Amino acid sequence: MNKEEAKKEIERLVKALQEHNYKYYVESNPSITDEAFDYLLKELEHLEAAHPELVLPDSPSLRVGGEVTKNFETVAHRFPMLSLANTYSEEDLRDFDARVRKTIAEEVDYACELKYDGVSISLTYEAGLLVKAVTRGDGEKGDDVTNNVKTIRSIPLRLHGHGYPNSFVIRGEIFMPRPVFEKLNSELRKELESEGYNEEEIWDKLLKNPRNSASGTLKLQDSAVVAARKLDCYLYALLGDELPEKSHYANLQHARKWGFQISPHMEIHRGIDAVMKYVHQWDKSRQALDVDTDGVVIKVNAEEQQKALGFTAKVPRWAIAYKYKAEQVSTRLVDVVFQVGRTGAVTPVANLSPVFLAGTTVKRATLHNADIISKLDLHEQDMVFVEKGGEIIPKIVAVDLTQRRSGAVPIAYISTCPECQTPLIRRDGEAAHVCPNAEGCPPQIKGRVEHFISRRAMDIDSLGGETIGALYDKGLIQDYADLYDLTKADLLVMDRMGEKSVDNLIHGIEASKKAPFERVLFALGLPHIGETTAKKLAYSFKTMDALMHADEASLLALGDIGEVTARSILAYFAVEKNKKLIERLRLKGLNFELSAEALSNTSEKLHGLTFVVSGVFTLFSRDELKKHIERNGGKVSGSISGSTSYLVAGDKMGPEKMKKAEKLGVKMITETDFQHMIE
Repeated sequence: MNKEEAKKEIERLVKALQEHNYKYYVESNPSITDEAFDYLLKELEHLEAAHPELVLPDSPSLRVGGEVTKNFETVAHRFPMLSLANTYSEEDLRDFDARVRKTIAEEVDYACELKYDGVSISLTYEAGLLVKAVTRGDGEKGDDVTNNVKTIRSIPLRLHGHGYPNSFVIRGEIFMPRPVFEKLNSELRKELESEGYNEEEIWDKLLKNPRNSASGTLKLQDSAVVAARKLDCYLYALLGDELPEKSHYANLQHARKWGFQISPHMEIHRGIDAVMKYVHQWDKSRQALDVDTDGVVIKVNAEEQQKALGFTAKVPRWAIAYKYKAEQVSTRLVDVVFQVGRTGAVTPVANLSPVFLAGTTVKRATLHNADIISKLDLHEQDMVFVEKGGEIIPKIVAVDLTQRRSGAVPIAYISTCPECQTPLIRRDGEAAHVCPNAEGCPPQIKGRVEHFISRRAMDIDSLGGETIGALYDKGLIQDYADLYDLTKADLLVMDRMGEKSVDNLIHGIEASKKAPFERVLFALGLPHIGETTAKKLAYSFKTMDALMHADEASLLALGDIGEVTARSILAYFAVEKNKKLIERLRLKGLNFELSAEALSNTSEKLHGLTFVVSGVFTLFSRDELKKHIERNGGKVSGSISGSTSYLVAGDKMGPEKMKKAEKLGVKMITETDFQHMIE
């Protein structure tokens, strides 16, 4: 195919793909299968790869992503993105209507729209092409996220049909559909389970809600990753000087014809009673949608009436947002079970009669600890009120005392471990009850091994929790050092372990010996020693021997090791079995001292200094900056306080962090300043 033929074929494919996209997102009437669409897209990508000079600015191949945006440029909005007044009160809605009718003598029609829970976006089109996509930011300026937005298939790169203004802005809400969110969380759960996290730790690390997930996705630097997240978008406001109609609703119907996905649930209603009926209807119906909504937006429809009503200093007088209260449902408590984690902490979990809540079926809720159970005054078979409040993790917020059964027995926190029957202990100042039988309690033993092999520790990815359980049950392992004694013959007798799986596992265990000292230290699972503290200890003491012989004073001298952590470290190394375990691992070839390369890059230049890192950088990534801080004896904090020594400020730093730094007198430095500090 010559260049001219390739040009024509590219133009044909682009036109065909755009037409199929329009039918899918605007008309909800797809004309080909997803597989056929993907095949056409692959054809286009193949031709564009051979003729990059022929790639069109509106090519659907841009939706695949792949561009890396190191810095999100801040740009001014052509039209400021003001907030809306919002309320949870129906009385306030009626007061809003009264204020509108006091100014407007004629009949008022209201455009009622669902308030989708996502990220506001402003899209600029010139001559029918998408040229800019900007986040809300502070309302006056936002971040240019055009490369990432181009990956969202429901946002047209080139407009469909005709009659659109030469230049205009359209605003909308980018969101993550709930099925996509749930799939991401399902995959994350599997990863966390394979790394040995207990249920409460998993719930703590899961993505909290689709809105936060959409916001985080939109600011990822790699647009290919954004494309894989399958964000979506509804558009809700058209702005410009040459709009086709004189009303909000009519303009959006034109926008639909141009290829924009407009919410199918927007309606026009006359009179506040009709508006209230719409609000009540969607309070229940919204749960059946694949997208989260948290309220209804009510706007005066006619443009002239909007102009007459005008604006306050902060919000338009012609619009208001009614927000639904956090959904709460009542269900029966089935029972309370107690789960034991790798550290021995016992977590109570409530099993519930399945109930539909905020788009999902809820079957359980965490109770955290004995104090929560006591505060709720929870009894067996109680009817309880469960709430999500915008978060994924359900919680019991109260008990329906009117439905408590006669003679119901209070839920008693267990006194012995549910796994090994050892009496539980509760240390002063700690909320959790703990099983002290660390060496004989099966979930603690298995949990420590699962933590040891996890990705951030020894990273033995060919070994999972199920296999660890089977190895323990067969008596092949009692601790993580036993992993290095496993032979091929041991593993071949295991169920569902073929020769290839066994070879991969043996190879993975052997490869783990290359893990650096700081990861080995984290893998040991010392109480109160997380990943950051393990790095601090490794960079400060350099070798395991030095750490094992440290006293409390030298540990406390590090600055960010407290008394509880210091005593926990000393107690761990005082146990003869732990010392023998470390010696076994040393003989197997694990790294118990910093490498020569790491040693050459460490110092105490930043000892006693605490840093907060914020913004986007060019010389380092944020992770690299944090690593340099830790390797040079400094401490990294996520928030600014009176103890912060320096704020390393990059581009697009959050304005709140800057304000707080200025208020507290925290010195702000650039990444170049920081580089000079460690050179």
